[in-house]
Amino acid sequence: MAELCRPLLAVVVLSASLPMLAGCSSFGSFNNPFATAAAAPPAPPPVVPPSVRAEEIVGRWGIASYHRDQDRPRTEVAARSACTQPFKIEPAPTGGVMMLGHDSPQVQEMALKGSVQGKTYVGPGSEPAGSDDREIVSFDGRVLILKWVDPEVAGRYGNMVLVRCEGAPERTARAKKRSAAASQ
Repeated sequence: MAELCRPLLAVVVLSASLPMLAGCSSFGSFNNPFATAAAAPPAPPPVVPPSVRAEEIVGRWGIASYHRDQDRPRTEVAARSACTQPFKIEPAPTGGVMMLGHDSPQVQEMALKGSVQGKTYVGPGSEPAGSDDREIVSFDGRVLILKWVDPEVAGRYGNMVLVRCEGAPERTARAKKRSAAASQ
């Protein structure tokens, strides 16, 4: 008989507690101190302005790269001599720059992005330090040093040294005239 009473007792207790449970669900609308608040979505990271503006790096640049810091002075000289075939950074319609990425012959839009660590990056997208970004290691208005964020890409290309080309159109035009005169 005890076995028959247990299920019956469970049904009686359950049916007696249902009105109380129903009241609990409406209790939350009265600031139930026992109710848990829904977790708020995480706040987006703060937008940090970059230390370099896009218009500061627009122009024609001689480009070279190095892997060892002791090679930087020699690489700056090599980059300066590369102004006969300059690397171009142009303004983008959305305020960034148009320039080459890695492993693609297509010019693409890049944004300059600041980070909470105080670093500035140039690359596609809006998140700083993305795998296709380059960190601006130094920039003095004349020499721009960029380092790839992706270690595999950095291993292939090293640190990029860009030296602003001054008077490059005249030198390029003279070189073309000499080349044309020599071939006649």
